[in-house]
Amino acid sequence: MECRATWNDETIAVSDKCILTEGNLYFPPDSVKHEFLRQSDKQYTCRWKGQAGYFDLVVNGKVNKDAAWYYYAPSEAAMSIKDYVAFDKSLGVKMEGEASNRLYSPWEKELEAHARR
Repeated sequence: MECRATWNDETIAVSDKCILTEGNLYFPPDSVKHEFLRQSDKQYTCRWKGQAGYFDLVVNGKVNKDAAWYYYAPSEAAMSIKDYVAFDKSLGVKMEGEASNRLYSPWEKELEAHARR
């Protein structure tokens, strides 16, 4: 199924190869319109996914600060989302569709194993 990210009346990304992890859709790098992305100074390190960088969205003269992120140096467990781009739904980026793949966090795996007992 196709996934789509939109903001400020523009489609930012479209793909049928998104990966879902921890409630976020990650879009393959080649499915994102990079002309709408501007590198941010913000960095983040996730305990299990690795090191992430952020993008501001810049669309039709409006800026949505730190509204997208990607893992440029993922951990071994998260290599499948290397350079994939996710968008912050709480900042008004609309997400539609379902992921074709799923990457489970260590916590999700633990909860799933516990539920099966």
